[in-house]
Amino acid sequence: MDSELEAFIPLIPRADFSDPVAARKNLAGLAASVPAPDTSDMEIEDRTVPGDPGVPVRIYRPRGARGAVVWMHGGGWVMGDVDTEHPWASRIAESSGEVVISVGYRLAPEHPHPAALDDAYAVLSWAAEHAADLGVDPGRIAVGGHSAGAGLAAAVALRARDRQGPAIRFQLLNQPGLDDRQATWSARQFTDTPWMTRGKVTEAWRHYLGGARATPYAAPSRADDVAGLPPAYIATAEFCPNRDEGIEYALRLLRAGVPVELHQWAGTFHGSQALLSADVSRRQNAELGAALRRGLAD
Repeated sequence: MDSELEAFIPLIPRADFSDPVAARKNLAGLAASVPAPDTSDMEIEDRTVPGDPGVPVRIYRPRGARGAVVWMHGGGWVMGDVDTEHPWASRIAESSGEVVISVGYRLAPEHPHPAALDDAYAVLSWAAEHAADLGVDPGRIAVGGHSAGAGLAAAVALRARDRQGPAIRFQLLNQPGLDDRQATWSARQFTDTPWMTRGKVTEAWRHYLGGARATPYAAPSRADDVAGLPPAYIATAEFCPNRDEGIEYALRLLRAGVPVELHQWAGTFHGSQALLSADVSRRQNAELGAALRRGLAD
């Protein structure tokens, strides 16, 4: 474990998803304590994307942006919104110089799969149709997210490919949750790692699937064919149950001819990039912005 991160482990709340309402309240409190970067050089706007129902989004527009990312927050599909994601969405906009469209998708268990996927896909479609209004090139639209949000982003890319939907230039997947089966080495071994435990992962998938059988659009690791998907940046944390499913997905993409940049962050755990006083966390956050900038470049 990275020594700077290890010092914080006793302070990390041992929340679980058995009480979604309490989990959401706890996350809101934690998010409020995280400083956001300077946003004076960008426009920030809250909108509702038309849909059934409408989807709340927060749009971050840095000056000179040429591309955009449809960004999904983490929280195990159970917690999080555009407010709790503000420190991270604004940080990615600031570090990448690109437009970030932060999606307030519907949460489980009240709204199980495919509600969140439908919301995320609706925002992607809207962004592609309104690229001129957003001031971006319609050929420079990416999808991305943290954790459960990264799994949603991967699922959006699969649906867009299969439906011949909006063109996606790039996938930015940070510590993605991709596989409900929890059969990888890391999922079986890391049962009580900081922040994300095996029990917490199990609860998240139970809420998200709502008793239905997982499809590739819920758990992208189940996809039989990953050819033709957009290029990807995938980041994993060493002491994280999701680690091996992220690495294995990256390898499958590579074998299918999809360009992939894979970064396995030594000494980190799931969500540890939120501990901004640690050097490795600052480097993780900076690299997300740099990877997005590269992915949307000429």
